[in-house]
Amino acid sequence: MLSFPNAKLNLGLYVTARRPDGFHTLQTAMVALPWCDALEIVPAAAGQASHLALTGIPIPGDPGTNLCLRAYELLQADFPQLPPIQMHLHKVVPIGAGLGGGSADAAFALKLLNQVFELGLAGEALEDYARRLGADCAFFIRNQPVLAVERGDVFEPLALNLSGMPCKVVYPGLHISTAEAYRRVTHRPPRHDLREALAQPLETWRHTISNDFEDALTPYYPVLGDIKQALYAAGAAYASLSGSGSAVYGLFPGLEAAPALGVQGDYLVWDGLL
Repeated sequence: MLSFPNAKLNLGLYVTARRPDGFHTLQTAMVALPWCDALEIVPAAAGQASHLALTGIPIPGDPGTNLCLRAYELLQADFPQLPPIQMHLHKVVPIGAGLGGGSADAAFALKLLNQVFELGLAGEALEDYARRLGADCAFFIRNQPVLAVERGDVFEPLALNLSGMPCKVVYPGLHISTAEAYRRVTHRPPRHDLREALAQPLETWRHTISNDFEDALTPYYPVLGDIKQALYAAGAAYASLSGSGSAVYGLFPGLEAAPALGVQGDYLVWDGLL
């Protein structure tokens, strides 16, 4: 069975404190971005062990520790009837971009396994498994707009509809590790109430919604600021770093499609509608 794990965008991201467990307290809104990988899961042939094949964008590290395999192992611990599987992940969403691509792959692996092998897990149970794999994995179980708090894995409903919104995402080829991003960010209270700011016209967001990682990382990676300014120059109503970067996106309400950018560089660009 084949599925297409999508990315996500962060609308605002505030890092407010460090938790006793070593994680951080966050406040952010997340929406689905239809920039997708491809994931296939089928039962393994008789006598074969579970295996993950990887194509597309190279994924660094040991394939045996990939989050998709960890998702399988997590479920198999509670459902020993799960047989060996053959899994194929074709990677399209860039890594280290703040788009949640790896987390989406893991969450969709959970959903596919639940469907293929008829485990009968409801959404809340799948979210609980996803939280054990990564802070933002649980978002991709339902793929609906949420306000995320605590570690970024506790969700509050968010009445926000950006369907059909032209969007451009620019990835400058920088892999910014989560560890580096959190090392550079400064903890502080949110400068605005995020839920209230999101309820205002989108054209006001650039003055009221911000990403703490953007302030922390742009001095070290000026290209992030260059891309953001290019998006505004092209007519974006709102532009921001997503997650801990390095992808920067712009929203273009009122247009049929996002316009071209006047930037120089070998960037990976996604254009489409949310």
